[in-house]
Order: sequence, then structure tokens, then C-alpha cells
Amino acid sequence: MLLPLLLLGGCAATPPSPAPPPAGVVVDYQLGGAYDPADGVGGVVRDATAPPAPGLYSVCYLNGFQTQPSERDLWLEERADLVLTAEGGPVIDENWPDELILDISSGAKRSAIAGLQESAIRGCAVSGFDAVEFDNLDSFTRSGGAFDVDDALDLAARYVRIAHDAGLAVGQKNTAELGERGRDLAGFDFAVAEECQRFDECAAYTAVFGDAVIDIEYSDDLRGTFDEVCADPTVPDSTILRDRDLTAPSDPEYVFERC
Repeated sequence: MLLPLLLLGGCAATPPSPAPPPAGVVVDYQLGGAYDPADGVGGVVRDATAPPAPGLYSVCYLNGFQTQPSERDLWLEERADLVLTAEGGPVIDENWPDELILDISSGAKRSAIAGLQESAIRGCAVSGFDAVEFDNLDSFTRSGGAFDVDDALDLAARYVRIAHDAGLAVGQKNTAELGERGRDLAGFDFAVAEECQRFDECAAYTAVFGDAVIDIEYSDDLRGTFDEVCADPTVPDSTILRDRDLTAPSDPEYVFERC
């Protein structure tokens, strides 16, 4: 159930949430490796293992609902009870076969997973990040019915509480179908949307989060040209074009443009 978690603290005043990315600031998506941002960029999203960008609004990426590829064996060896299984084996994300889907089907398991992730969340704050995004919020769509959106929102709310306590704003990653539930039930402060123009979802995010939406479109699957994307009145001010692998400028596949 969500309500007991969200009502923790009784009648105590709720502290204000940390600030989301400033309105209109262009945020680069650098998960393929950290590099010096281009002129005009005011923020970056980087993996938790990378340092934040000095002087820029920095968002820390964590995989909150599936395992990191580098930690796959660790979860199977030491935390197997928290990995979703079916037909005698772990359930993987078919698009990312090195990632295992976490089993968030019970409150006890969600509590254990949040506890294991707490040090990483607080580590983002210690490193100097301003915010955090938790990837694969939509893993419930790949769970074969083992858990649902309410379970995902409950775990998200646990993450948000830890992050806010550490001074970090929290971005809702994708999952446009949540509508206001991500903000109102989980406590998300802004949204990080991949290809919201491509799939005609941008308005679903901006209706909830206003200017606090970061959009990343990918060069291998645009709907029209990027100029046409930027001309779409529904796209957020912070909309960029990246290559699918999010490479660094030294890579020949590197793409970065901004609206």
C-alpha cells in the first residue's frame, strides 16, 4: 500500500523539495562517458560513477528498478531473492540482456531494495550532484504481471524520500502514462523523457511538470528532421538530439544538437 509510506512523519511539516533543473536550461545526456559540455549547455546527466560537471546543474543516473550490467553477478550471488525469476531463471530486460529485473512485488522486498540503494543515492549527493534519476521505472511492463505500477510507485516514493533527505531533486524517468501520479504519489520533482516528441508524449510530461522536463531525442529514430522536432510547440525547452549510444565527442558516432 502507498499511503502508510507517504504519510510517514505524521503532522510534521514537509520540507521543501530540492530545486529541479532551472527552466529553459539545456541539459546534455552523457551516460556513455563524461566530457566537457558544449557551449550553451547548463546541465548534464551523468552516471553515478562519473563526477558531476563543475558549475552546471548535474543529475546523477542510477538504475533503480533493474540491475547495472556490472553488478549482475553480485545480485545473483548475494541478493538472488530480490531478483525477479520465472521458469527457474532470472528475468532479463530483452532490450538490455545484461540487466536483471528486480522483484518489487512485496513491501518487504521494496524496503530491502531501497535500503541497498540508499548508499548509492546518498553518494550522488556527496559527489556534488544536484538531482538523481532512477531508470527503468517502467519495469512493471516487463514483469509478466509479477508486480504492477503501484508497486513501482511505492518503491519510487521510498527512493524519493531518501534522495530528498540527502538534498537531491528527483526526476521521473519516462513512463508518461503515470500522469500526475508520479508527482503526487511518488514525489518526483521533474521528468527526464526519452523521445517524447517521437512518440507524441511531450505534452503528458509538461502538463504535470511544466518547464521542468528534459527531453532526449535520438538521431537514429527521428520523426522528421531535428529542425522539425524543435519547431513542434509541444517539445520542452530543454530538448537535445543525441546518438543512441550516447558517445563522447571523440567517437565518430557522436551526435549532439540542441533546440
